[in-house]
Amino acid sequence: MALSKKSAELAEKIAILPSTPGVYTYYDAGGTVIYVGKAKNLKRRVSSYFNRTHDSLRTNLLVRAIADMSYIVVPTEQDALNLENSMIKEHQPRYNVLLKDDKSYPWIVVTNEHYPRVFMTRQHIRDGSKYYGPYTNTSVARAVLELIGKLYPLRTCRHAITPEYISKGKGRLCLQYHIKKCRGCCTGEIDAATYRAYIDRIRQILRGETQELLDYLREEMTRLASELRFEEAQELKENYRLVENYRSKSVIVSQTIADIDVFGIDDDSSPEVYVNYMHVRRGAVVRSITLRYKRRLDESATEILAYAMEEVRQSLGAEYSEVVVAEAPEIELNGVTFTIPQRGDKAKLLDVSQRNARQNRIDDLKHMEKHNPEERTERLLQRIKSDFRLSELPRHIECFDNSNIQGTNPVASCVVFRDGKPSKRDYRHFNIRTVTGPDDFASMKEVLTRRYTRLMQEGEELPQLVVVDGGKGQLSAAVEAFDAMGIRGKVALVGIAKRLEEIYFPGDSIPLYIDKNSETLRVVQHLRDEAHRFGITHHRNRRSKSQITSALDDIKGIGTKSAEALLTHFKSVKRLTEADIDEIAAVVGPAKASLIYNELHPE
Repeated sequence: MALSKKSAELAEKIAILPSTPGVYTYYDAGGTVIYVGKAKNLKRRVSSYFNRTHDSLRTNLLVRAIADMSYIVVPTEQDALNLENSMIKEHQPRYNVLLKDDKSYPWIVVTNEHYPRVFMTRQHIRDGSKYYGPYTNTSVARAVLELIGKLYPLRTCRHAITPEYISKGKGRLCLQYHIKKCRGCCTGEIDAATYRAYIDRIRQILRGETQELLDYLREEMTRLASELRFEEAQELKENYRLVENYRSKSVIVSQTIADIDVFGIDDDSSPEVYVNYMHVRRGAVVRSITLRYKRRLDESATEILAYAMEEVRQSLGAEYSEVVVAEAPEIELNGVTFTIPQRGDKAKLLDVSQRNARQNRIDDLKHMEKHNPEERTERLLQRIKSDFRLSELPRHIECFDNSNIQGTNPVASCVVFRDGKPSKRDYRHFNIRTVTGPDDFASMKEVLTRRYTRLMQEGEELPQLVVVDGGKGQLSAAVEAFDAMGIRGKVALVGIAKRLEEIYFPGDSIPLYIDKNSETLRVVQHLRDEAHRFGITHHRNRRSKSQITSALDDIKGIGTKSAEALLTHFKSVKRLTEADIDEIAAVVGPAKASLIYNELHPE
């Protein structure tokens, strides 16, 4: 919508906007915040909404709804990103990217006490305690705590144990002490310095620095053994094995990689975008989390990556130095280097991150299919409708494929999908009647005419979408058939080229390329595979029947029914020839079996 059509007050505000970094806020007529955005140049960015018509319908709707705006100037683009993230969380505007994952993940905390405790929590308390995580999988956090519990006897009680508490004799040794799960902190049985040494080793585990801990344990084992303290050395050896086992289950990438952050994105052009974040310390992945965003205004993957980076920074306290990505985000961050690896360990790390993002999408889809199959079906059909530019949901799809080998026994198959799944009872075979020789275009025209003429005569519903296998040539033949039947425009029609990514539309020479990760492409692949399989099976049966019939035609006393019975049982002439006379007799009787056997095995 042109700026001239907006209120004079709003037009004036936009006209005097500064060309500096900042955050702008749009309001509707009721004063509700409907969009918050960041900009490297406020004047240029805000003006761009009003000086042209946008490709996205949702963006055009946003512009129509804008009644007022405000802005905040900030020193840098990074500050703008920080402020934008905070304001989106505060106002939840309807047109902004929506962060779907609003759950609280568990952390492992080392408390700020004289004798620190180590436990799992979902709450952050600003009391000087150190938090490690978050752990997206609670069982992993429990496994880490179990390892720590086996290595070091830490206190679990909530008493405020201070030197004054111990000196006054208020502590009482509990069961944990007697079963050797605690060293008696409450009565001073273990001094604070020794206990702190335990905590230092625990911090190494939580930071992913297991190699340093293994080196320390190995040195201590050697020292104790040299002092003939074999029982203590054996105890450390058991601890060494525990840490080594834990380390083997970590994602170890390369000892040459120091501290880096990795962001992998799974974007299949659907409304949902999945962003996986991994923090790598000394070659091991020590933290991983996946965020799910829902597009509101066709935001690009790099725009959403910028949102995710700020979300991770604010929520997890991440401090970026080197960030590995597939494509650099549309923002400059002070002191941050973006690396786009092509090969090597960093490329492998990026692949792991992208696989994690992809797996989260798959898991969500499986969960949706299990608990709400109707919603998943609707989502899939909406996606196909969007990709194929349909006017209605394609609840009924049909796909056609021709089959002939060296021009013999030409047949065609029609497979039917309902709500995105095969409806095998509706599958149909066609024997080509009016076409001589291997003419796929004419065969396709004949089959479509027969199929939909019959459906209309019988008052049956027509599909919302018809897919023909074969690209532009087959599609042209299909268009001629649809024109002759008067259903062009009533039923959507597309052709699939040999490369599955290419979809052709009537009257458009430029194909549509479907994203390889798209659910639409998976449905198209399934349609084509089913049509091909179904057609080939029927073609083989016809060819086998033709061969057996021709082989038996000249045998006196063997009619059509006997030939069909032999076809059903033996499937091919080769198997019939290899069969003994008793096998043949079991199908057509001794007398006919003798005639057939002697004819197929002349002396």
